[in-house]
Amino acid sequence: MSILVHEASKRLERLPLAAALEFDNGERIGAANPRVTLRLPDEKTLLLFTANRLDVIADAIVEGKVQIEGRMRDLMAMTAGLIRPMGGAVQAGWLQRFVYGLRSARLHTRSRDAGQISFHYDVSDEFYKLWLDPRRVYSCAYYATPDMTLAQAQEAKLDLICRKLDLRAGERFLDVGAGWGGLLLWAAENYGVDATGITLSHNQHAHVNRLIREKGLEGRVRMELRDYRDLPEDQPYDKVASVGMFEHVGRANLPVYFRKLYALLRPGGLLMNHGITSGFLDDASVSGGLGNFIEKYIFPGGELFHISYVQREMAAADLEAVDTESLRPHYARTLWAWSDTLEERLDEAKKVLTESHGQERGEQTLRAFRLYLAGCAMAFEEGWVSLHQILATRPDGSLDTGTLRGAQSVYPFQRKYIYADRGK
Repeated sequence: MSILVHEASKRLERLPLAAALEFDNGERIGAANPRVTLRLPDEKTLLLFTANRLDVIADAIVEGKVQIEGRMRDLMAMTAGLIRPMGGAVQAGWLQRFVYGLRSARLHTRSRDAGQISFHYDVSDEFYKLWLDPRRVYSCAYYATPDMTLAQAQEAKLDLICRKLDLRAGERFLDVGAGWGGLLLWAAENYGVDATGITLSHNQHAHVNRLIREKGLEGRVRMELRDYRDLPEDQPYDKVASVGMFEHVGRANLPVYFRKLYALLRPGGLLMNHGITSGFLDDASVSGGLGNFIEKYIFPGGELFHISYVQREMAAADLEAVDTESLRPHYARTLWAWSDTLEERLDEAKKVLTESHGQERGEQTLRAFRLYLAGCAMAFEEGWVSLHQILATRPDGSLDTGTLRGAQSVYPFQRKYIYADRGK
């Protein structure tokens, strides 16, 4: 037995679940009745696991060099056990932060942002339809009660955002990065706002405008194909939401992004910034190389920031953060719900993707998304990444606000209004 095989055997024995490795020559190591098996071409492939990086293993799986047999939940448990535990990110020095900034500026021009959004969101509407909820809400759900289905939890999230923003009939509402229109339409139909959404995805733009026509909401709801930087500022909005958007902005453009949102918001109005944050102070990606994998196959140009960095940039743009909530466990459960649904519909997903992208690329895309959803679920469980809702206001300078002198916004500075029964 080679040293590599011997070491792999020992590591398999220490795993919290029965797992095995099988080679093309028929040799097998690990449990006799495994819950998950990785099929490798030869013993040299075991070197993949000595790098202790998720992206190295994921690359081999996406490229078809390593085959999976078993549930994705079990594969994540196996992978986490085969690589050494990953600690926090190394503190970044000034040079590394400078390099981050240069790279970010290069990646986030208008044309690159449009291409990167299209790369992910225009994969196939039918593919996303297979594993998202009926509203196609592609962001963290909110499990207000433990027994909620994914669809119920997504509606609870949409309503939570509307409640936090204290949306009222007739207000002008902007949804930056509106996706397939879940929040945009929920706010219009349930809160009576005049709603505008923007996206860089042609598929999403067409889908939402079709829904607007079907629901008879023309004139009160609109979806535009537009970069956030190009939004006119002459008619500020009462309330602004940005859900799952600022992860695509980039470190170099984060000041531009928040200054733009400030300019789009009327004095005293409220902003909801809902997005993924890094679990580490100076790491702009996901730990253990998972961020490299996501960059290559799923979200090119994506950058994550620690919550403290986000709030600092908001403050620099004169936005006052008035409420911050972490939904990290909710996103782990959301991602597992997506992953489990996709696993149940693999044959349909393969058919959809091969018809739209060809067999080789379609199968590769499917393998990438299987790893992405399950890997991100694990990353949220481990705390490598988080999800924060930050409610902020653009102060209006007025001190005459009645019971809360000095509030300078419509925010009541208590949370009761969010959760109290509003008679809806």
